[in-house]
Amino acid sequence: MRELSDRLVATQAEIRVLDSVKWSEEVRHQFFADRFREQPRVDRAYYTDRPLAFDAEDLRGRFLGIEADVATRLGSGTAVSQLMRRTAESYRMTIDLLVARGTPTFGQISTLLYGSPDEIFHTDGPTVMDLADSLDATLSLMEGPLVDSTVFGTDGDVLFSGEDAVMVLQARLDESMGPGLVDVRLEDGMVADAAAGSTYVKLRADAKFSRQDLAMLEAHEGWVHVGTTLNGLAQPYCTFLGKAPPPATVTQEGLATLTEILALRSRPARLRTVVNRIRGIALVRDGATFLDLFEHYRVEGLTEDDAWQTASRIFRGSVPDGPPFAKDLAYGKGLVLAYAYVRLALRQGRPERIPMLFCGKVDLQAIGLVNHLFDEGLVEPPRFVPEPFRDLHALAAQVAFSRFLRELDFDRLVTDYGRLL
Repeated sequence: MRELSDRLVATQAEIRVLDSVKWSEEVRHQFFADRFREQPRVDRAYYTDRPLAFDAEDLRGRFLGIEADVATRLGSGTAVSQLMRRTAESYRMTIDLLVARGTPTFGQISTLLYGSPDEIFHTDGPTVMDLADSLDATLSLMEGPLVDSTVFGTDGDVLFSGEDAVMVLQARLDESMGPGLVDVRLEDGMVADAAAGSTYVKLRADAKFSRQDLAMLEAHEGWVHVGTTLNGLAQPYCTFLGKAPPPATVTQEGLATLTEILALRSRPARLRTVVNRIRGIALVRDGATFLDLFEHYRVEGLTEDDAWQTASRIFRGSVPDGPPFAKDLAYGKGLVLAYAYVRLALRQGRPERIPMLFCGKVDLQAIGLVNHLFDEGLVEPPRFVPEPFRDLHALAAQVAFSRFLRELDFDRLVTDYGRLL
């Protein structure tokens, strides 16, 4: 089992999704030089001129070889066999995604891997787009008063340069996770302000960070993204849990967002970002071009830099009039699924299942297999668990109370109690 797992880890190492789909700084510079009048100069040939770092057919064949060996040596019906073959299959689909850069097929495979704004959470239930609409309605009521610094103060009273932010975040992670476990570094040319690797967190060199930004990044990038990598790679047999194929990315981003919220590290502006990303993907799915989306974000109040950052994330791997890259649905979709799993575990009297979310890069759609392997002694509990999930009694109390709040009619409460304010 360990030999096959290590083969899976080694084989996926050549796949770098975000590096393969990102647009270069030259594209951004030209778009700004054109004063936002021309579509970014990205077409199918743009990706052809930037070949993948692997031979697609060879890599597909190696994953198929692993799947065949897993079935032969571990049995086709065992939990570990099902989980490893599911993982290998998702990597093969990821190869197909990257081969299809700049074509309509890219959008179709992206939807299969990450989801759709129209995807429902349960039978006859709300969709991912409904989540964005609900958050938007609530945030719209809050955002005016919350930006009044005379009442609430500001998050950005101190803005750190990239170099200073590295030192502050490094000190925070050394204290909360342990000295030397996570390396914080600067990086030029990043699309996002921050990103996590296996044992490091990268900060965009030209970005500015408030104390609240760094507190959020400690939880999101450090506790969850790096923490689950370290937990997964420390597994005695299933080391492949230290790597995240796209389906696991949905769970990862949702779990990281939930951790921010439970740790009181999130802010309305952060959730507004989730709304903007979901709505942007929906707009592009319905035919919006890059210029349409960029202008939409500017009308919504984003700066030109922020409008570029958000819109370019949604068109990575595609062309300016092509389908969206659906990865950014993960933050909202995964948030709901992760919270639903926590509630289900508590309601079913299985709170010990909650920390298993952090034993590696798990996919919630396959966590039943992970739990089965834990019961067999083939998966170990996580070595590091984020602070909000360490005290399951406190977490249970919070979730139990929130269930009652869901039953309240807040429009009725406004009518009956609004005079108190």
